[in-house]
Amino acid sequence: MKKVICVVEDEKAINDLVNQYLKKEGYEVRSYYTYEEASAHVMDDDVHLWILDIMLDDKSGFDLIEEIRLQGKEIPVIFMSARDKEFDRIIGLEKGSDDYITKPFSPKELVLRVNNVIKRVYKDATNRIMIDGYELDEEQRKVFDHGKEIDLTTKEFDLLMMFIKNKGMAFNRDKILTSVWEENYFGSDRVVDDTLRRLRKKLPNLNIHTIYGYGYRLG
Repeated sequence: MKKVICVVEDEKAINDLVNQYLKKEGYEVRSYYTYEEASAHVMDDDVHLWILDIMLDDKSGFDLIEEIRLQGKEIPVIFMSARDKEFDRIIGLEKGSDDYITKPFSPKELVLRVNNVIKRVYKDATNRIMIDGYELDEEQRKVFDHGKEIDLTTKEFDLLMMFIKNKGMAFNRDKILTSVWEENYFGSDRVVDDTLRRLRKKLPNLNIHTIYGYGYRLG
């Protein structure tokens, strides 16, 4: 599941640039250009991070973070501002912000700061793998599609992990049998096709290609 980031910035060029870089990093981004637009969404329960400009018309990012905190959730907040003043930084920290970046800034630096905050706050979920819109927890052997768990058999999950860990590599049936069913399997190699067919049915967006006359490849 993609992490959702809300960007509140009244300068369209900056908002669009931040949006572009964060989307490239794999985040879902929602852009708001006014205090009123953002205020209408502070109760959204699927947001993982807010990026707030301090100066917003007749209101400020400081007002907005108070609204966010009133919801009772410890959603991380990063302030960005053209005012490089220690006073603003102190107020931001006092109001519960997680970071502060001064304009003009490098979009790559902002992405790094976002990644660091996300990893720190959501550290329990950092061991999850994202592939073709699905979220995998290897430790718990679970697969999720937009938060909904998909039930896989042991071999379906093993086959999926084999492809993920070897993304871009082509495998014939014999290699797959050895990797997933191990060398002590004496049944038909059609078990590979049957298991893969079930896996594709359960995960229709999974980008596994059939290489005719040879085998299969993910990606």
